[in-house]
Amino acid sequence: MRRNNVRAAAEPLLFIMPCILVLGAFVYYPLVQNLAFSFFRFSAFSPEKVFVGFGNYANLFLDKTVGTALRNNARYAVISVLCQVCFGLVLAAILEDRSFRRVGQLFRTTFFLPVVISISVICLLFGFIYRPMDGLLNGFLELVGLGSLARPWLGSSKTAIFATIAVSQWQSTGYVMMLFIVAIQKIPEELYEAAEIDGASKLRRFFVITLPQVREMFFVTSVITVTGSVMVFNEPYILTQGGGPGTSSITIAVHMYQSGFFKDMMGYASTLAVLIFGISAALAVLQLRSFRTGEE
Repeated sequence: MRRNNVRAAAEPLLFIMPCILVLGAFVYYPLVQNLAFSFFRFSAFSPEKVFVGFGNYANLFLDKTVGTALRNNARYAVISVLCQVCFGLVLAAILEDRSFRRVGQLFRTTFFLPVVISISVICLLFGFIYRPMDGLLNGFLELVGLGSLARPWLGSSKTAIFATIAVSQWQSTGYVMMLFIVAIQKIPEELYEAAEIDGASKLRRFFVITLPQVREMFFVTSVITVTGSVMVFNEPYILTQGGGPGTSSITIAVHMYQSGFFKDMMGYASTLAVLIFGISAALAVLQLRSFRTGEE
């Protein structure tokens, strides 16, 4: 009898053991190892590591690039939540409306198409759009009589970060929209019919029925978007050649990459990686507490 109880208790562990082993080998072990590396000073090919304690963490407060990178990541997060999450929810609600269902599939495909395109291709495309002399954006502004607004979008320290953020919004909004569409499709149609009988307008139905019912998905998409904003790397690195002009469009992930592979400061790069993890985890917990959701 006792042997059967032990076997019954061990069977669930056998099923989850492969997952635990994979997570341990590729997530938790590298995480702990990176934390240990952050207390040393070493280069990629150095035979020895010099223990510096919290020296690398002290350098974070002296590194002006870290402050610039964190401000850019904050801009990414705020604009991404407004554009990807909020606008994605509005798009999903519009396309799931009965008056749009005939053309909804076409627009869903159109808005989702940028998600499946390689980020390198997208950055190459927007590189042509942002070109100062013969770019499509400046050409369009000249065509509609707004030539005074034309500028070197990626060559100016005032606009480079915002031009880069715009690329991310164009690519990712469709993905968030599809997540909201799935959530909206699960809402019972009877709720909308009852509200319509009571004379509620479409805007009223959106705020009273749709918004509360997709609360869980709003939480999930917000966490995904904010975490992605903290770890963003591809767009600023490809479009601005590593965060230029100067460090005006650099992000913390780009700074980590440059510190490790260009400046050969692997210990300091590990410290920046710990900073990224800490910020991501803190924001996820903060969102969890703010939304008071996530159980589902």
